[in-house]
Amino acid sequence: MRYVLRHTTTYTYDAVVTDSLGVAHLVPPTLPGQQVTSYAVEVAPAPSDTSTDLDHHGNLVTWFQVTEPHTELVVEGRGEVEVTAPVADPVADARPWESLRPLAVGGEPSEPASPEVVEMALASPAVPRDDGATAYAAGSFAVGRPVGEVVDDLVHRVHRDFVYDPTATTVTSTVREVVERRSGVCQDFAHLLLACLRGHGLAARYVSGYLATEPPPGHDRVVGADASHAWVEVWLGGTTWRAVDPTNDVRVTDRHVTVARGRDYGDVAPLKGVIVTEASRSTMTVSVDVAPVA
Repeated sequence: MRYVLRHTTTYTYDAVVTDSLGVAHLVPPTLPGQQVTSYAVEVAPAPSDTSTDLDHHGNLVTWFQVTEPHTELVVEGRGEVEVTAPVADPVADARPWESLRPLAVGGEPSEPASPEVVEMALASPAVPRDDGATAYAAGSFAVGRPVGEVVDDLVHRVHRDFVYDPTATTVTSTVREVVERRSGVCQDFAHLLLACLRGHGLAARYVSGYLATEPPPGHDRVVGADASHAWVEVWLGGTTWRAVDPTNDVRVTDRHVTVARGRDYGDVAPLKGVIVTEASRSTMTVSVDVAPVA
């Protein structure tokens, strides 16, 4: 599938901002199964300084500074991406889950792993060790069970047991709150799944991106109605990762466009930064469009 992407964030302030420093994760990377044919990030007012680089996790990052006084800031990422659905690896899926714990278990690691993989098995700021999540996940981790079955079963249970409710949580809600409330949004379900997997020794990473929505039969697409999305990749040994979407109870398909990967949402937030202003209030609106190319 080929898509034209547009992600527009607009900030408005009730007083003039004299300096705005921003960090954006808006540019999708070229990956196996994902080709970026064009992409650009534009900021208005025009930045006095901007640069791009890779962060610690290999994500493409845009830094910018706007020094022109303003009461509105618009940041837009747009371009074209082609995505191919991942192909399952039955051999990797069939490995016992206990053989894929990169941290020392009983004195020795179960599977040799790179430092980058080991990092994804550790607790992170937004996904600390949580006894409730570990206990909830235990039912999926039968001794010797193939890791593919473990992950699919856990994803299915999260989808079954937790209600999608945009009013139930905020961007700062914790895994413990999600476990207690049994509700949340895609960010919450990704964090929950990470806590479940890491709590049993597996390595898993947070993925931010987009999900192409499909209108009901007989209805036209609504431009700007798509949204940022989040899912999880689980390490299956070597360089193999399995991508799963607990919000929709599926393995990732060619409708998912990857933008950034990290330990949790804090590593890959689409936009964050600092402003210099006397404003007491601000608002943020986000419009995302993922349009299939015929």
